[in-house]
Amino acid sequence: MIEKNLRKARRVAVIGGHQPDEAALKIAYETGQKLAQAGAILVCGGLSGVMEAAARGAKEAGGLTIGILPGTNLEEANPFIDLPLATGLGLSRNSLVVLNADSVIAIDGEYGTLSEIAFACLYNKKVVGVNTWEIEGVLAANSASEAVELALSAEK
Repeated sequence: MIEKNLRKARRVAVIGGHQPDEAALKIAYETGQKLAQAGAILVCGGLSGVMEAAARGAKEAGGLTIGILPGTNLEEANPFIDLPLATGLGLSRNSLVVLNADSVIAIDGEYGTLSEIAFACLYNKKVVGVNTWEIEGVLAANSASEAVELALSAEK
């Protein structure tokens, strides 16, 4: 369940592709579930694919979800976002997604995900990756459970 004092709750960004395969969607869903069960707030880009699957998992487990949207229309958010935030920034909003998280979990993804990983590294955030870009600074995980455990651990 979510921490009563929301300012103290851990916030974890889940980032990833718009058109992932079924395996990535399953991992994203499980990641959202496990984050909610751990009391973390899920932050994402608020749209489809990995973002929607993770938000659905978090919502179904009783968690809180925040979607930082690229456009100006709050209705763009997927139905599992509790708090959609319009930015009007397009892909530049990727920096805001990771800036508003304590750590980041990347699942699948293409260049948009890579840009979020880069911003996370620039902001000195812990980045955990599951079947995503294999680059320096990204801790590899093999499952949703391992990704959440790494993302919530104090070690970087």
